[in-house]
Formats: sequence, structure tokens, C-alpha cells
Amino acid sequence: MATSKLPSPISASEALLLDNQLCFALYSASLAMTRMYKPLLEALGLTYPQYLAMLVLWERDGVTVSELGERLSLDSGTLTPLLKRMETAGWLARLRDVNDERRVLITLTAAGRKLKTRAARVPGCILSATQCDVTELTALTRQVQTLRDRLNRCDPDTLN
Repeated sequence: MATSKLPSPISASEALLLDNQLCFALYSASLAMTRMYKPLLEALGLTYPQYLAMLVLWERDGVTVSELGERLSLDSGTLTPLLKRMETAGWLARLRDVNDERRVLITLTAAGRKLKTRAARVPGCILSATQCDVTELTALTRQVQTLRDRLNRCDPDTLN
């Protein structure tokens, strides 16, 4: 699957320039995006990972911890403390599934549902910060999702 040949217009030394690295472009764009979200989410009392969890719950209340972890690409060791803090804040409740006690369901509280109304302005603020129109941002999002999915299907051990 992997090839060691570089496209002819890029020399080996050019391929190792920081500004030619897709990984760095994605990383630095992610940092810039998170910086834009920070004040918006602080006004809601949310951290960025908490906001992502709330987005999943606003989309579909009553998911299991494992379903939430799968949607966010987070393991339970990362997710459990996050959910505990959100439960303490009063936005959600964690309940054992009566049909299968191994499963923990996450449900929004009234405060968690109410927070959705306050968060409704966040996407518009971010759209404005990107200086993209909706069509452009949607296409870019799809491209990044496709890239993520391709990378997730790739076995890193085959790259050697």
C-alpha cells in the first residue's frame, strides 16, 4: 500500500520541510481552531472535549459510555473522568442499564438540554472565524473526514 517514491516535483529535502507536512498543517490548524473555541466554550462553562461529548448527546441522548467513546475516538480511561466532571456540573447523569449492568447509559439532565440553546451560537461564530462560506466549510469538513477514515483503515506497520 505504501510507496517510498516521492512525486517528481518534490525533492527529498523539500519533502522534509515543515511547511510541506500535511501532519503539521492539520496539527497547527487544530490548535488554531481550539483557540477559537476556547472563549466561546468558557462562556458556557465547557471545555472542548466536554463540548464534543455534549454534541453527541444533543444529537442522541441516552448513549452508552462505549458508544460515546467510539464517536469521539476516546478510550474509557479518558472518557470516565470527563463524564464525572460533567455529571458533577449537572449536565448529565450516568446510569447502569437495567437490562445489562455492564453498560452505563449517559443521559442529559434538564440543565444539559438547556445548555444546547446557549451553545447554538457557537457554530456560527466559528464559521465567521474561518472566513469560509457554508459550502466551502462543508466540503473541507468532508475532505478531512475522508482523510481520517483512510488513515484509520491503514495499518501503520505496513509503512516500513
